[in-house]
Amino acid sequence: MTVMPRAHRPGSTELLRMVHGAGIRDERVLEAVARVPRVEFVPPEAAAGAYFDEPIPIGHGQVTTQPSLVARMVEALSLRGGEHVLEIGTGLGWQTALLATLAKRVWSVERFPDLAEAARRNLAGRAIVNAEIVVGDGGHGLAEHAPYDAIVVSAASPEVPSPLTEQLADRGRLVHPLGTGGDEQVTLFEKRSGEVRARRTLTGARFVKLVRPGG
Repeated sequence: MTVMPRAHRPGSTELLRMVHGAGIRDERVLEAVARVPRVEFVPPEAAAGAYFDEPIPIGHGQVTTQPSLVARMVEALSLRGGEHVLEIGTGLGWQTALLATLAKRVWSVERFPDLAEAARRNLAGRAIVNAEIVVGDGGHGLAEHAPYDAIVVSAASPEVPSPLTEQLADRGRLVHPLGTGGDEQVTLFEKRSGEVRARRTLTGARFVKLVRPGG
């Protein structure tokens, strides 16, 4: 493996440029990417890779979502600051931190307890207090805090689990990768008069499967 000299390694500015170059134009999202250093939300041994627009392995067969895709999914939620947001798939918490920067309150469900605990530490390190991490089955959502103005799912399934559509507020937005794990269509849904409909495909991508504990 070739090691890039320190002086030529991408940094925060370069990562922001990559995200902007991927077509992200929402100034609030770009500002959040600039304010929340991804390097603080990756394993220490992967710190050098934090400034590249690439996924990073985090254990349990899981990876972080690449930054430009995170930004695209978050941008599609059209957050303006007063929303309650549900995230499925916390990982190590970088997307959670972006959401917390952009919305009023965030609840995030993570399948693996050690990842959830690491995400809590990472968020605490940034003094982020408006995000709560819960260990559980993301396919069930988190009914006790519903309805949510926005829901974002960072794992794939053939269709949106019904608990998530039920927990989405009317006029709310939901972003979910549709597929079987390997070649998904990241899709934006909206709820109107109790009915959830697909509005557009954001991009194609590869995601891990939305797997329930013990599954």
